[in-house]
Amino acid sequence: MERKRSGRKAQLVAAVLATAAVATATSARADDVVRATNEAGMGLTMAVANLVYIPAKIGYAALGSITGGLGYVFSGGNREVAERVWVSSIGGDYVLNRQQLKGEEQIHFAGSSDPDM
Repeated sequence: MERKRSGRKAQLVAAVLATAAVATATSARADDVVRATNEAGMGLTMAVANLVYIPAKIGYAALGSITGGLGYVFSGGNREVAERVWVSSIGGDYVLNRQQLKGEEQIHFAGSSDPDM
């Protein structure tokens, strides 16, 4: 009789340990799924944002290049006038990254003549 009880206790302990192991593994897999889903969502958001941002930035830079050139011509060859426009329009970020979309880094659409930027 004593053997049957100790055998049942061993089975019960084994069942509890197996359940705990499965629950831990399931929890770890669930965390992996959530993490992968978040990464996929961020990747999709970044792609869609860049589909809009990149053409807008390239258009802004192109127009700024033309405007800077016109500023150079109409100012009588004053390079400083042209460079103010060129630095502002051609500088800056051309592609958005994860840190910018999360708000951890600033988005610099226009360039800055300030070297600390």
